[in-house]
Amino acid sequence: MYKFLNRSAAQAIMNYKLKGATSQEKQGTLVTALGRLIPLLRGEEKNLLITFIAILFSAGATLAAPVIIARAVDVYIQAKNYHGILILSGILLGIYIVGSITSYIQTITMGRVGQRVLFNLRNNIFMKLQELPIAFFNQNRAGDLISRINNDTNMLNQFFAQSLAQFIGSSVTIFGIGIFILILNIRLGAATLVPAFIVLGVTQVLSSWVQRKNLTSLRSLGGMSAEIQESIENFKVMVAFNRLDYFREKFNQANVINYRASVGAGVANNLFAPLYDLSYDLGQLIVLTYGIYLITTGNFTVGLLIGFLLYANNFYNPLRQFASVWSSLQLALAGLNRISEVLALHSDMPVVAAEPNASPFMLEFKDVSFRYPEGKEVLRHVNLRFDKGKTYALVGPTGGGKTTIASLMARLYDPTEGMVLLDGRDIRSYQPQERTQKVGFILQEPFLFTGSIKDNILYGNPQYRDYSTEELHTLLEKENLSDLLEGFEQGLDTPISSSGDTISLGQKQLIAFMRAVLRNLELLILDEATANIDTVTEQLLDKILNKLPASTTKIVIAHRLNTINEADEIYFVNSGEVTAAGSMQNAVDMLLHGKRES
Repeated sequence: MYKFLNRSAAQAIMNYKLKGATSQEKQGTLVTALGRLIPLLRGEEKNLLITFIAILFSAGATLAAPVIIARAVDVYIQAKNYHGILILSGILLGIYIVGSITSYIQTITMGRVGQRVLFNLRNNIFMKLQELPIAFFNQNRAGDLISRINNDTNMLNQFFAQSLAQFIGSSVTIFGIGIFILILNIRLGAATLVPAFIVLGVTQVLSSWVQRKNLTSLRSLGGMSAEIQESIENFKVMVAFNRLDYFREKFNQANVINYRASVGAGVANNLFAPLYDLSYDLGQLIVLTYGIYLITTGNFTVGLLIGFLLYANNFYNPLRQFASVWSSLQLALAGLNRISEVLALHSDMPVVAAEPNASPFMLEFKDVSFRYPEGKEVLRHVNLRFDKGKTYALVGPTGGGKTTIASLMARLYDPTEGMVLLDGRDIRSYQPQERTQKVGFILQEPFLFTGSIKDNILYGNPQYRDYSTEELHTLLEKENLSDLLEGFEQGLDTPISSSGDTISLGQKQLIAFMRAVLRNLELLILDEATANIDTVTEQLLDKILNKLPASTTKIVIAHRLNTINEADEIYFVNSGEVTAAGSMQNAVDMLLHGKRES
C-alpha cells in the first residue's frame, strides 16, 4: 500500500472562482492609481515621448496666448497702434495653428497606443486562460470571461486612447497656468485657485466610492453576458420543453441587476461634472470681482484683468474635463481589477521532475483520493493497475466517480492525495504535448471546431498536420477508414460548425474516433462515447477501435452493458471506491443491487 501527498495537486483544486480583486478596490492616491496603469504601456516609450513633446507645445500655446492678448490691450489698443495689433494677431494665429497640429499629433499617437495596449491585453488574457486548469473553467462562467476579454479591456483602451493624453495635457496646462498667475499677482492668483483645491479634495474623497460603483457595474455586465451565452447554448432544449419563460425570467433578472448597477455607476461618474462646472464659475467670479477691486486701487490694469480671465478660463476648462477623465480612469481601474485577477492566476498543475519507475503497467493508480473544490470526497484511496493492450470497463451508478477516474487518467485534474503513473512515470512529469500523444479522451458528445472534417481529424496531430486533402484521404484508405466518409456529401471538405449542428451526433463520433485512431494512442479513454448513437454507428465505431494497435490500452466507461462485453476486466465504481467486478454477471448484479462484490 502506497500513500502520497500531492501538494501541487492539492493546490490545483483551489478555489478559482473570480469575484473581482477586492483587495485592490481601494484605490489610494492618484499617483498610485496611475502607477497601476503605466506598466501596461511598456514598449511604448517612443510614442509616449512624441505625445509628451506635442503636449508641451500645445500647453505652451495655451500659456502664451493670454499674455499676448493682455499686452495687446494695455499697449497697442490703448495707443491705437494698429500695426502692433496686426503683428500680435499674426503671432496668435501661428500659436493657435501650432496648438491644433500638436493636439492632432497627440490624439493620433495615443489612439494607436491604446489599440496596441488593447491587442496585447486581450492576447495576454487569452493565453493565460489556456494555461489554467479545468477547475478554473468549472467555477467561472464563460460569458463573464468573455466580458473580461472584450468589455473590461475596452475600458482600458478608451482611457489610454482618449483620456490619458488629455489628462497629461490638462495637468501640464493647469500646472503652468497656476505658476503664471501666481507670478503675475500672488494674491489674485491664490484666490483664483481656491475653488480648484476644494473640488480636487472632494474628488479624492469620492474616488473609492466611484470605483466600487464601476466595478459592480462591470461585474453585472459580465454576469449578464454569461446568462446570455448559457441561454443561447441551451436554446434548443428550452424550445423543446417550451420553457422560454425560464429564459426570459433568468435574462430579466440579470438585466435588472445590470440596469441598477449601470444607473449607480452612471450617477457616480456624472457626479463630478456639476462640481467642476461650479468651480469654473466660482473661479471666474473671483477673478472678476477681485480684479475690478485691484483696478480701482490702482494696482492692476484692464489688460491684466482680461489676461487673468483668460488664464482662469484656460485653467478651469481643463479642470472641468477632469470630470470625464476621472470617470474614465475609474472605469479603467475597475476593468484592470477584473483583468488583473485573471492574469495573476497560476496553474497549480505544473510539470514536475520525476524519475521513471520500473513498471510493467500502462497506467497505475497508487492510493489516489480526490475531491472537487468545495465538494465532498469523490475517490478514496483507489488502487488500480491497467496492463498494456487490454480493454477495461468502468461501470457503476451515476455520480459514483467513473468520469473523475477518467479525468485523472488524462490529467484534467491532479489527485488530492496519491499518484497516477503513466507508463511508469508520474503523469505530472509529462509535458502536455507528450502526454496527449499518449492519451486520448473521447467524450459522450465530442467537441468539434469550426472548419472542415479534415481540420478536425488533423487537430492535435503534428505528424499529419500539414497533409493535403489528397494525402489525408490516402492515409485513411491505408488505415481502412475511408469508408467512414461515405455519409458525408463533401468528404473531408464537409464544413463543420463549432456547435456541430450541421451533422448528426453519430457523425461527430465517427470524426472523433478517426482522429483518435490516426494518433496511434497508447491509452484511449471512452467516457460514454457510444451512449447516444444508434446500433449501426456503434458497430462502425467498434470496427474503428479494432484498428488500433494491439498495444493500445482501452478504458471504457459505460452504462450500457453491451458495450463492455469484450472487456478483459470490469471494475465497479461507486461511492468513491473501486472494486473488481469479476464476471459480467457479477457486474450486472452490482449495478442492479448497488452491491460491491469481488
